Amino acid sequence: IMFSASVTNDTAFHPSTFILLGIPGLQDQHVWAAIPFCSMYILALVGNGTILSIIIADRTLHEPMYLFLCLLSIADLILCSTTLPKMLTIFWLKTHMISYHGCLTQMFFVHAVFAMESAILLAMAFDRYVAICRPLHYTSILNATVIGKIGLACVVRGLLFVFPFVILIERLPFCGHHIIPHTYCEHMGIAKLACASIKPNTIYGLTVALVVTGMDVVLIATSYGLILRAVLRLPSKDAQFRAFSTCGAHICVILVFYVPAFFSFFTHRFGQRVPPHVHIVLANLYLLVPPVLNPLVYGINIKQIRLRILGFFMGRR
Repeated sequence: IMFSASVTNDTAFHPSTFILLGIPGLQDQHVWAAIPFCSMYILALVGNGTILSIIIADRTLHEPMYLFLCLLSIADLILCSTTLPKMLTIFWLKTHMISYHGCLTQMFFVHAVFAMESAILLAMAFDRYVAICRPLHYTSILNATVIGKIGLACVVRGLLFVFPFVILIERLPFCGHHIIPHTYCEHMGIAKLACASIKPNTIYGLTVALVVTGMDVVLIATSYGLILRAVLRLPSKDAQFRAFSTCGAHICVILVFYVPAFFSFFTHRFGQRVPPHVHIVLANLYLLVPPVLNPLVYGINIKQIRLRILGFFMGRR
């Protein structure tokens, strides 16, 4: 009897499973809603896989900008693969159940990889700053050792800042609440099920979003401000065009990454009048749109990538 009571209390504190509802209010449309999401996921896999294979196979592309692009593609693949397969099983196979620890694992990877990708975008902005503002010192500043350390720092920073999310969730009692009105597990979505104060979760979540990601945005903006000033001083119009072309691709990727993410973040916390299904769709798009568009943006705007993609497909004919 004592063992049974212990199990019951443990289950009340932490449910053994959660149920992911999908998109609230659109359950009848799940089968059809899955088609565009599945199509975007396939595009993300093919696009980022192509970018990775081209850069890895061509030694002339083993330069800082392309190595950072490899890191971005890897992060994109992990980011969308963390949520999309489970979402598609919810939509098509009606498998709404996910284990408690599986849910926390998914939450951890969603937020950690997002933080890593933000750091990678900052590293890419720094790469462009050194290439344009300090071209004579480019190879000495961004050598293989430095690139390796930057990549490791991106990963470690993401893990360190996101691990407290797991601790903050573990301390919460759920009192039997286990239905999450979402397609995947994310920090505040789980925390809102708790039957105790989630103020520490809210404060830490806002702190990470505004201090960590917000600081990345400020530093990226500063880098591109300095780049713009340097580009406008270039004597040759052709040199200015080439610099703007390369930086334009990066700016497009940055906007695609941050705008949907911040919009989703703030509507989730402060947009009480926004319908729940809009929240959920936005939360999925900010994890899926960057992995889909990043390869397209770089494939179109960066000549070396574009030529090799064309050569890859022409060679298969």
